[in-house]
Amino acid sequence: MKDHHEVTVVTVPGLREETPAHWQTLLAHELPNVRSLPALGRTNIDLNARVAAIDAAVLAAPAPVIILAHSGGCIATAHWARRTGGRKILGALLATPPDLEKPLPPEFPALSAFAEAGWTPMPKGRLPFHCIVAASRNDPLGEFARVKDMASGWGAELVDLGEVGHLNPASGYGPWPAAGALIRRLAQRQDVSGVLA
Repeated sequence: MKDHHEVTVVTVPGLREETPAHWQTLLAHELPNVRSLPALGRTNIDLNARVAAIDAAVLAAPAPVIILAHSGGCIATAHWARRTGGRKILGALLATPPDLEKPLPPEFPALSAFAEAGWTPMPKGRLPFHCIVAASRNDPLGEFARVKDMASGWGAELVDLGEVGHLNPASGYGPWPAAGALIRRLAQRQDVSGVLA
């Protein structure tokens, strides 16, 4: 049985600027084996480049790998899994994925920009590794029912976080202590071949 010290965590941020107070950044400093992708920012939404960056990070990391994605990073991870088969992945924690098929708040790119950059249609169908989707009841970027449907389509375990907004500093997070327990749950899976244990 693996523990979190025997896996490599690859963090995949979403459409935000670098934020030292973000739970994902804080957790990357606490965990023993982490490879972090830079934050995209809200103007750099080239999906092909993001998928290539995820693939390079996973291939360079010692196996097995757990992906820790937030927001748009969840959608990029699902696209990456569709294109690559999810090689080397033990599991993924996908926190508060946004719904890119409905308009986001005005500070985010328009739906047409996401479509032109390849983000939509959203990936559907079972992902080739175990994953946990952590969903918020009051996320301004994705209604709970829509995120629940995403999780079901991906074959993911859904964790209801309650009302935590978008689980980011603007919503009052900071540290997210529950993430460590969810990563440990993923790390305890036996099968690292990409098939559910």
